[in-house]
Amino acid sequence: MANQLPAFPVRTDGLVTPVNFETLRFATSEDLPFLRELYRSFRFDDLTPLPWSIEEKHAFLDQQFGMQHRYYLAVFPKADFLVIERNSLPIGRLYINTSSCPWHIIDIGFLPEWQKQGLGRALLQDIQNAVATRHDCSVILHVERANVRARSLYQSLGFVITDDTDTHIGMTWPAPVS
Repeated sequence: MANQLPAFPVRTDGLVTPVNFETLRFATSEDLPFLRELYRSFRFDDLTPLPWSIEEKHAFLDQQFGMQHRYYLAVFPKADFLVIERNSLPIGRLYINTSSCPWHIIDIGFLPEWQKQGLGRALLQDIQNAVATRHDCSVILHVERANVRARSLYQSLGFVITDDTDTHIGMTWPAPVS
């Protein structure tokens, strides 16, 4: 599966995302198996009601990961596709576009064993600190409506709801001036 997916853009300009969190490095094709497993960890519980075997669920999630990967590369060609590491082991991903304002957090997530430890909060605060030096810039993101835990985290960091659909909630930091 991973061999069939397009490669991440080759970056030679150094890390564009100016945050001071753990170890962030550009994702490469060698990271696709990890990123596929990470995606499975995000979505597996959504399939609990389905009477599918584990293999069928994995095949479905692998297909969904492939579609998401292709979409992100096509729609966000200037984004930083980053792997988050701790002790040289991959523990999560941050996909973020800082090439223009507002900065757009496309996707952020950690393996389950690294969740609920304050790592997401620390990474988001680093992003906020970096963007705060630019008085004309903000951060936007979208969160699934059902992801109450993430939405609560974002709101505790000062993100405000700026868009609301059936499936996702758009949020901005700092709050837009009206």
